[in-house]
Amino acid sequence: MIASAPSFVQLVQDFFLGHLVNQRNVSPRTVASYRDTFRLLLTFLGQEPGKRPSQIEMSDVTPSTVTAFLKHLETKRLNSIRTRNNRFAALRAFLRYASGRDPASLSTIQQVLAMPLKRFDRPQIGFLSREEVQVILNTPDSSTWSGRRDRVMFATLYNTGARVSELVAAKVQDLSLDHSSASLLLHGKGRKQRTVPLWKDTARALRTWLRDISADAQDPLFPNMSGTFMTRSGVEYRLHDLVASAEKVCPSLKTRRISPHTFRHTTAMHLLQSGVDITVIALWLGHESPVTTHMYVEADLAMKERALAKVQKPTITPVRYRASDKLLHFLETL
Repeated sequence: MIASAPSFVQLVQDFFLGHLVNQRNVSPRTVASYRDTFRLLLTFLGQEPGKRPSQIEMSDVTPSTVTAFLKHLETKRLNSIRTRNNRFAALRAFLRYASGRDPASLSTIQQVLAMPLKRFDRPQIGFLSREEVQVILNTPDSSTWSGRRDRVMFATLYNTGARVSELVAAKVQDLSLDHSSASLLLHGKGRKQRTVPLWKDTARALRTWLRDISADAQDPLFPNMSGTFMTRSGVEYRLHDLVASAEKVCPSLKTRRISPHTFRHTTAMHLLQSGVDITVIALWLGHESPVTTHMYVEADLAMKERALAKVQKPTITPVRYRASDKLLHFLETL
């Protein structure tokens, strides 16, 4: 007796609980990212009259519907191409899993998997000058609890070059304030951990900050007003307010688009400009490979100019162009 193919609902549940959690043991962040993708996909496919998300079948996931979904992400939800590709990558991971469970849908699945990721321009990274960083760090009102938190939180972000997800997940127990070697343990992508040293000023500020919060080991290092973990959007909101105030003192900030990730780029660039080896910066940032870190070398114009200065320039004799015909001369004057 041939077993019937599992339903789409069953495939989704098995993919998350059996494949991602039990077999691959992916991080909670990966599960959350894939979950959000399926929420968006099910809501989009469920727009068809009379069809609830729980009634969707594998036959509904076709090249045309996936193409329409990806277009919806870009045009209606205004997602960037990078985000659109991340959503598509999550869907492709599910389809590769489903292809082994539902052979009847294999042909359609292969057609979707054959669809390429969308190419996009990779803009040069932006980073702050040391003066701009200092202005932002001096902006929070230290007479208020939230101001003291913001001051030490963004100082720690700049010191460590942490991803904002790593910063908000930090607990009191992750902080080591040994006077000889203060450090912060960060929990990065792929369950990778790394320890980042702290400047004496940062360590001193964190010692003072611990007196403002509960010092229980499992409590968040940078809690919100309710005492729970801050969200990434919460940190971004606080930074947006600080930059708006800092613009009055530092006009150059007015034309900048600054996010918490800008601090990460800034830390990397300042380390590079200070002569720190690129492999050490890769370890500092928690990059899988130093190749990822090379984008900072590409963005450092001063380093390129120094390299150019070491090369003997050729002698170029200027030549004045003279048109050989009256009509050509006329065209040249336009």
